[in-house]
This record gives sequence, C-alpha cells and structure tokens, in this order.
Amino acid sequence: MTAIRTLALVALLAGLAGCATNASPTRHYGLPPDQMAGGQAGVGTAEGPALLVRPLALASFLEQPGIVLQLDDITLNPARDHLWAEELGPMLERGLRRRLAHRLSDTRVLAEANPAAPPRAMTLRLELERFQGRYDGKAIAAGQWQLRDADGTLLTLDTFTVDTPLETDGYPALVRALGRSWDDLADRLAERIRALRRPGTGP
Repeated sequence: MTAIRTLALVALLAGLAGCATNASPTRHYGLPPDQMAGGQAGVGTAEGPALLVRPLALASFLEQPGIVLQLDDITLNPARDHLWAEELGPMLERGLRRRLAHRLSDTRVLAEANPAAPPRAMTLRLELERFQGRYDGKAIAAGQWQLRDADGTLLTLDTFTVDTPLETDGYPALVRALGRSWDDLADRLAERIRALRRPGTGP
C-alpha cells in the first residue's frame, strides 16, 4: 500500500511540473504566516540582547521565481506558472526574523543592514541548499546555519533538514508545507540560541 501511495505522489508531482495541454494562468505565492504567531507580526523587545540575521545564501537553482519540484533523486524542475511572489531569499529572511522574534521575546531580532542594529550583537547566517517539493509528497528545507558572537567568534555551526508532509495535492498545499518547515526551523534555531545563553553552556 505504501509503495502504491508513493508512486501516486510521484505521478502527481511529475504532472504538476510538466507542460499542461491547455494554457494555465500564472499564480504567485507568498510565504505563509508563522503558525505559532497566528498571522500576527513579530513581537521582539526594544531592550535586551540583539540578534542580527544576515541575508540568506541560496543554492543557485533556488534563485529564480519558479517553485521547485524534485521529481526523483537527481531531477529538479522549477515551475513555469507557479511562482514566488517576490525574491525567495529576502522573503525567507524576513519570515525567519518574524518567527524568531516570536520565539525569542526577550531579544531584538533585526536585519543586519537595519540602521538601528547595535554595533555588537550575535549574528545568524543561514545557507539554504534545498527549499522544494519532493517526489515522496513532502516539502523539504535543508542547509546549514552558523551563529557568531559580538566578537565574530563562531559559537555553533550545524546542518538542518526539515521534511513536512503535504496535507493535500497541489501547489498551495506545497507552499503551506514549506511554510511549516520554516516554522520548524525557527523552533530549532530559537531553542539552540536559548541553550547557548544559559550559564555554563559552551558553543
């Protein structure tokens, strides 16, 4: 039964990525709001420590407007008619900052280029290697992140992979699942940052 279901999902994603016989309208998608926040804006604090989020570094195949589907172990296919509403890197960076602001309520979470950014602050850098739908019916976000202290010393360096099953068929379900993957990543990052700030906790 599992093999049949997997094959059905492979066929579904391949069909989504293929050329339609009839012209289909172009659709644009934004990153879903943080499920933890219920759609509200980030709620950091004006006091306390600061965390600067650097611009995301994306794998080159993600730096285009089409939502990417991974059709098998080696084939990546960007959609032609299902597009991100804006550049993926800035959209994900902004979404990550909002998510971290909700999870780290005692911290000012700012963009690195923000004029209000303090001269000394922790810095988060994230490299995104995958942010796509996969042939097994899951949305995947994967890459590497590093956190440095105010002096630029590396505190932690780690990889991440977050898989989220699609709840139904189609691109809207895929985009929502990718949003939940981003929520999950924010949970992991916030927990690691809190652990690093606990007394006696090393890098």
